[in-house]
Amino acid sequence: MADAVVQTLNPHKATMKDMTKADMKTRTPSGLAHPAGNAGAAGASINARGLTKVFGSGDTAFHALGPIDLDIKPGEFVSIIGPSGCGKSTTMLLVTGLEPPSAGSVEIDGKPLTAPISEIGIVFQDHLLLDFRTAINNVMLQQEIRGLDKATLRGRADALFERLGLSGAENRYPWQLSGGMRQRVSIARALVHDPSMLLMDEPFGALDAITRTQIRHDLEMLWLETRKTVLFITHSIEEAVGLSDRVLVMSKSPGTIVEEIVIDLPRPRPAHLGEYPEFSKYAERIYRIFEKLGVYKF
Repeated sequence: MADAVVQTLNPHKATMKDMTKADMKTRTPSGLAHPAGNAGAAGASINARGLTKVFGSGDTAFHALGPIDLDIKPGEFVSIIGPSGCGKSTTMLLVTGLEPPSAGSVEIDGKPLTAPISEIGIVFQDHLLLDFRTAINNVMLQQEIRGLDKATLRGRADALFERLGLSGAENRYPWQLSGGMRQRVSIARALVHDPSMLLMDEPFGALDAITRTQIRHDLEMLWLETRKTVLFITHSIEEAVGLSDRVLVMSKSPGTIVEEIVIDLPRPRPAHLGEYPEFSKYAERIYRIFEKLGVYKF
């Protein structure tokens, strides 16, 4: 798999496909590095036309997704929300080149996607940390695999640990960290090499409500500083509205995009989104779409 970093985690986990690269030379005021000549605007565009995925063939074929079109601008935060099994995660795999489409095309920064890309960071619902490595060494795995400058990446890792509230936890092992801390380490690992795109597949799904709220805020603040392009997969209406510039609502399988909702709320957004009457309107709009699709039956 071209440019892919595939690392076996432990006997009880799947594999991590966490692909990204960067040439980090300059620094933002926050201490987080950007590629030279690209400070403050590191995001890539994602465009897809007629994207479709069918698994298998003949009588056993399963039409999982599409066709769908995507137009995500550089530095935009876009969420995809929909019922289980509608193709949200499949969409993420297709736009990274990790899964080939059955039909349609993808362009990243205007260039056709023909193989797995490396300039991305991925965060899954499971943190996928290596149990035998400390928190900082899990993050620095990116440097070891990619052969990047160790001092530069360590400086960036330290800045991310501070920004994500992990200072003092550098030398702890995953089993010594709370669920929220493990997921923060996972986010640091996905960002330390300064990717142009961050893809997140239900990253807060296993966390309690209080921790989810805090990490949602931390992620938004990091995004405001770095302006990565983010594609965020979720079942949570609160997460989608609370984080996104736009929300793409998908139908039941085979998933298609049935509505695009532009979220016009000030940033940074408060922990309690109910402070904005508009939040309730956006949430109600999504609930009504799901009712119409038969996802909810109240």
